[in-house]
Amino acid sequence: MATADFNFLAELNYFLPPNKRHVRFYHEFKGRTSIKDMIESLGVPHPEVDAIVVNGESVDFSYIVQDGDRVTVCPISVLDEINPSIRVSPPEPQKYRFVLDIHLGKLANALRLLGFDTLYRNDYADPELAQVSADEQRILLTRDTRLLMRSMVSYGYYVRSKNPDEQIVEVLRRFNLFDAILPFHRCIRCNGVLEPVEKDAIADQLPEKTRQSIDEFHRCQTCQQIYWQGSHFERMQQFIEQVMEAKD
Repeated sequence: MATADFNFLAELNYFLPPNKRHVRFYHEFKGRTSIKDMIESLGVPHPEVDAIVVNGESVDFSYIVQDGDRVTVCPISVLDEINPSIRVSPPEPQKYRFVLDIHLGKLANALRLLGFDTLYRNDYADPELAQVSADEQRILLTRDTRLLMRSMVSYGYYVRSKNPDEQIVEVLRRFNLFDAILPFHRCIRCNGVLEPVEKDAIADQLPEKTRQSIDEFHRCQTCQQIYWQGSHFERMQQFIEQVMEAKD
Protein backbone atom coordinates (compact mmCIF):
# COMPACT_ATOMS: atom_id res chain seq x y z
CA MET A 1 0.00 0.00 0.00
CA ALA A 2 1.40 3.41 -1.02
CA THR A 3 1.28 6.37 1.36
CA ALA A 4 1.49 10.14 1.04
CA ASP A 5 2.09 12.65 3.80
CA PHE A 6 -0.51 15.48 3.85
CA ASN A 7 -0.77 18.84 5.56
CA PHE A 8 -3.74 21.15 4.96
CA LEU A 9 -3.21 24.77 5.92
CA ALA A 10 -5.43 27.35 7.62
CA GLU A 11 -9.16 27.23 6.82
CA LEU A 12 -8.92 24.04 4.75
CA ASN A 13 -8.80 22.16 8.05
CA TYR A 14 -12.51 22.94 8.38
CA PHE A 15 -13.27 20.09 5.97
CA LEU A 16 -11.14 17.45 7.71
CA PRO A 17 -12.09 15.10 10.55
CA PRO A 18 -10.85 16.35 13.95
CA ASN A 19 -7.92 13.93 14.16
CA LYS A 20 -6.46 15.28 10.90
CA ARG A 21 -6.78 18.99 11.54
CA HIS A 22 -3.66 21.17 11.86
CA VAL A 23 -1.32 18.16 11.75
CA ARG A 24 0.57 16.21 9.13
CA PHE A 25 -0.94 12.80 8.53
CA TYR A 26 -0.35 9.80 6.32
CA HIS A 27 -2.91 8.77 3.72
CA GLU A 28 -2.84 5.31 2.16
CA PHE A 29 -3.87 4.83 -1.46
CA LYS A 30 -3.87 2.33 -4.30
CA GLY A 31 -3.28 2.77 -7.99
CA ARG A 32 -2.85 5.89 -10.09
CA THR A 33 -4.61 8.90 -8.53
CA SER A 34 -4.45 12.61 -9.31
CA ILE A 35 -3.74 15.01 -6.49
CA LYS A 36 -7.11 16.69 -7.15
CA ASP A 37 -9.03 13.45 -6.66
CA MET A 38 -7.06 12.58 -3.55
CA ILE A 39 -7.62 15.99 -1.96
CA GLU A 40 -11.35 15.71 -2.58
CA SER A 41 -11.44 12.14 -1.27
CA LEU A 42 -10.18 13.64 1.99
CA GLY A 43 -13.14 16.04 2.03
CA VAL A 44 -11.73 19.30 0.65
CA PRO A 45 -13.51 20.72 -2.46
CA HIS A 46 -11.10 21.79 -5.20
CA PRO A 47 -12.43 25.40 -5.50
CA GLU A 48 -11.25 25.98 -1.92
CA VAL A 49 -7.65 25.11 -2.87
CA ASP A 50 -5.32 27.75 -4.29
CA ALA A 51 -1.93 26.02 -4.37
CA ILE A 52 -0.40 22.58 -3.85
CA VAL A 53 3.22 21.93 -2.95
CA VAL A 54 4.63 18.40 -3.33
CA ASN A 55 8.14 17.67 -2.08
CA GLY A 56 8.89 21.39 -2.13
CA GLU A 57 7.65 22.00 -5.69
CA SER A 58 4.37 23.57 -6.86
CA VAL A 59 2.12 21.24 -8.87
CA ASP A 60 -1.26 21.52 -10.56
CA PHE A 61 -4.36 19.38 -10.09
CA SER A 62 -3.27 16.84 -12.71
CA TYR A 63 -0.21 15.73 -10.73
CA ILE A 64 -0.20 11.96 -10.07
CA VAL A 65 0.53 11.20 -6.44
CA GLN A 66 3.58 9.01 -5.80
CA ASP A 67 4.42 6.77 -2.87
CA GLY A 68 6.22 8.81 -0.22
CA ASP A 69 5.11 12.23 -1.48
CA ARG A 70 5.02 15.04 1.06
CA VAL A 71 2.04 17.26 0.22
CA THR A 72 1.02 20.70 1.49
CA VAL A 73 -2.39 22.03 0.41
CA CYS A 74 -2.94 25.79 0.64
CA PRO A 75 -5.96 28.13 0.57
CA ILE A 76 -5.72 31.65 -0.82
CA SER A 77 -5.25 33.16 2.65
CA VAL A 78 -1.67 31.83 2.99
CA LEU A 79 -0.34 32.56 -0.50
CA ASP A 80 1.94 35.34 0.71
CA GLU A 81 3.62 32.86 3.03
CA ILE A 82 3.95 30.03 0.49
CA ASN A 83 4.61 32.06 -2.71
CA PRO A 84 3.92 29.11 -5.06
CA SER A 85 5.05 29.12 -8.69
CA ILE A 86 1.77 27.46 -9.75
CA ARG A 87 -1.73 28.37 -8.59
CA VAL A 88 -4.47 25.82 -9.20
CA SER A 89 -7.35 28.25 -8.77
CA PRO A 90 -8.49 30.44 -11.68
CA PRO A 91 -7.71 34.18 -11.66
CA GLU A 92 -10.03 36.20 -9.47
CA PRO A 93 -12.90 37.54 -11.62
CA GLN A 94 -12.89 41.24 -12.51
CA LYS A 95 -16.51 41.48 -11.40
CA TYR A 96 -17.83 39.43 -8.53
CA ARG A 97 -21.06 37.75 -9.53
CA PHE A 98 -22.67 34.97 -7.55
CA VAL A 99 -25.06 32.06 -7.85
CA LEU A 100 -26.38 30.54 -4.61
CA ASP A 101 -27.82 27.16 -3.73
CA ILE A 102 -31.35 26.70 -2.42
CA HIS A 103 -30.28 26.85 1.24
CA LEU A 104 -28.93 30.41 1.06
CA GLY A 105 -31.99 32.52 0.26
CA LYS A 106 -31.41 35.06 3.05
CA LEU A 107 -27.79 35.46 2.01
CA ALA A 108 -28.94 36.06 -1.58
CA ASN A 109 -31.26 38.85 -0.40
CA ALA A 110 -28.44 40.43 1.61
CA LEU A 111 -26.03 40.34 -1.33
CA ARG A 112 -28.61 41.93 -3.61
CA LEU A 113 -29.39 44.60 -1.02
CA LEU A 114 -25.68 45.46 -0.97
CA GLY A 115 -25.62 45.74 -4.76
CA PHE A 116 -24.05 42.43 -5.85
CA ASP A 117 -25.22 40.55 -8.93
CA THR A 118 -26.68 37.42 -7.31
CA LEU A 119 -28.67 34.63 -8.94
CA TYR A 120 -30.93 32.57 -6.68
CA ARG A 121 -33.95 30.33 -7.07
CA ASN A 122 -35.43 28.02 -4.48
CA ASP A 123 -35.77 25.26 -7.07
CA TYR A 124 -32.23 25.20 -8.50
CA ALA A 125 -30.99 21.63 -8.99
CA ASP A 126 -27.31 20.91 -8.37
CA PRO A 127 -26.45 20.25 -12.04
CA GLU A 128 -28.05 23.55 -13.03
CA LEU A 129 -26.16 25.47 -10.35
CA ALA A 130 -22.87 23.99 -11.51
CA GLN A 131 -23.69 24.75 -15.15
CA VAL A 132 -24.66 28.37 -14.44
CA SER A 133 -21.49 28.87 -12.43
CA ALA A 134 -19.35 27.45 -15.25
CA ASP A 135 -21.14 29.16 -18.15
CA GLU A 136 -21.30 32.62 -16.57
CA GLN A 137 -18.15 32.39 -14.42
CA ARG A 138 -20.19 33.09 -11.32
CA ILE A 139 -18.92 32.22 -7.87
CA LEU A 140 -20.99 29.34 -6.55
CA LEU A 141 -21.84 29.85 -2.87
CA THR A 142 -23.12 26.74 -1.16
CA ARG A 143 -23.22 24.67 2.01
CA ASP A 144 -22.92 21.45 0.00
CA THR A 145 -19.35 20.20 -0.38
CA ARG A 146 -20.38 17.61 -2.98
CA LEU A 147 -21.77 20.36 -5.18
CA LEU A 148 -18.45 22.23 -5.04
CA MET A 149 -16.64 19.04 -6.05
CA ARG A 150 -18.37 18.89 -9.44
CA SER A 151 -15.61 19.05 -12.03
CA MET A 152 -17.10 21.94 -14.02
CA VAL A 153 -17.10 24.27 -11.00
CA SER A 154 -14.07 26.57 -11.03
CA TYR A 155 -15.30 29.45 -8.88
CA GLY A 156 -16.84 28.38 -5.60
CA TYR A 157 -16.87 28.84 -1.86
CA TYR A 158 -18.33 26.80 0.97
CA VAL A 159 -20.19 29.10 3.37
CA ARG A 160 -19.17 28.04 6.86
CA SER A 161 -21.71 29.84 9.04
CA LYS A 162 -25.36 28.81 9.29
CA ASN A 163 -26.38 32.27 10.53
CA PRO A 164 -27.47 34.61 7.67
CA ASP A 165 -26.11 37.73 9.44
CA GLU A 166 -22.74 36.03 9.83
CA GLN A 167 -22.83 34.59 6.30
CA ILE A 168 -22.89 37.98 4.59
CA VAL A 169 -19.90 39.21 6.60
CA GLU A 170 -18.07 35.95 5.91
CA VAL A 171 -18.55 36.28 2.14
CA LEU A 172 -17.59 39.97 2.09
CA ARG A 173 -14.40 39.18 3.99
CA ARG A 174 -13.50 36.16 1.87
CA PHE A 175 -13.72 38.13 -1.38
CA ASN A 176 -12.67 41.51 0.06
CA LEU A 177 -15.88 43.20 -1.08
CA PHE A 178 -16.61 45.80 1.59
CA ASP A 179 -15.44 48.64 -0.64
CA ALA A 180 -17.59 47.36 -3.52
CA ILE A 181 -20.87 47.66 -1.61
CA LEU A 182 -23.48 49.70 -3.53
CA PRO A 183 -26.72 49.59 -1.51
CA PHE A 184 -30.16 49.80 -3.09
CA HIS A 185 -28.81 49.19 -6.58
CA ARG A 186 -30.44 45.81 -7.24
CA CYS A 187 -33.90 44.35 -6.87
CA ILE A 188 -34.08 42.01 -3.89
CA ARG A 189 -36.86 40.06 -5.57
CA CYS A 190 -35.28 39.30 -8.96
CA ASN A 191 -31.71 40.74 -9.00
CA GLY A 192 -32.54 43.31 -11.69
CA VAL A 193 -30.95 46.77 -11.67
CA LEU A 194 -32.95 49.61 -10.08
CA GLU A 195 -33.41 52.96 -11.81
CA PRO A 196 -35.08 56.21 -10.72
CA VAL A 197 -38.65 56.61 -11.92
CA GLU A 198 -40.91 59.66 -11.96
CA LYS A 199 -43.74 59.58 -9.47
CA ASP A 200 -46.29 60.51 -12.13
CA ALA A 201 -45.36 57.44 -14.16
CA ILE A 202 -46.26 55.05 -11.35
CA ALA A 203 -48.82 57.02 -9.32
CA ASP A 204 -51.64 54.62 -10.16
CA GLN A 205 -49.60 51.71 -8.70
CA LEU A 206 -48.95 53.32 -5.31
CA PRO A 207 -50.89 53.06 -2.05
CA GLU A 208 -52.72 56.28 -1.22
CA LYS A 209 -50.56 57.14 1.81
CA THR A 210 -47.38 56.50 -0.14
CA ARG A 211 -48.56 58.67 -3.02
CA GLN A 212 -49.23 61.53 -0.63
CA SER A 213 -46.05 61.34 1.46
CA ILE A 214 -43.22 59.98 -0.76
CA ASP A 215 -41.72 61.68 -3.82
CA GLU A 216 -38.65 59.60 -4.75
CA PHE A 217 -39.01 56.14 -6.26
CA HIS A 218 -36.95 53.48 -8.01
CA ARG A 219 -38.17 50.68 -10.26
CA CYS A 220 -36.59 47.39 -11.22
CA GLN A 221 -35.75 47.30 -14.92
CA THR A 222 -36.54 43.58 -15.04
CA CYS A 223 -39.63 42.84 -12.93
CA GLN A 224 -40.94 46.43 -12.55
CA GLN A 225 -41.07 46.18 -8.75
CA ILE A 226 -41.29 49.69 -7.25
CA TYR A 227 -39.15 50.76 -4.27
CA TRP A 228 -39.36 53.76 -1.96
CA GLN A 229 -38.13 54.77 1.48
CA GLY A 230 -40.91 53.31 3.57
CA SER A 231 -40.87 51.87 7.09
CA HIS A 232 -38.66 49.00 5.95
CA PHE A 233 -35.96 51.39 4.71
CA GLU A 234 -34.70 52.25 8.19
CA ARG A 235 -34.30 48.55 9.03
CA MET A 236 -32.31 48.04 5.84
CA GLN A 237 -30.09 51.02 6.65
CA GLN A 238 -29.41 49.60 10.09
CA PHE A 239 -28.50 46.25 8.55
CA ILE A 240 -26.09 47.90 6.11
CA GLU A 241 -24.45 49.90 8.91
CA GLN A 242 -24.08 46.72 10.95
CA VAL A 243 -22.41 44.98 8.01
CA MET A 244 -20.04 47.90 7.40
CA GLU A 245 -18.98 47.89 11.05
CA ALA A 246 -17.66 44.36 10.50
CA LYS A 247 -15.16 45.69 7.94
CA ASP A 248 -12.72 46.49 10.71
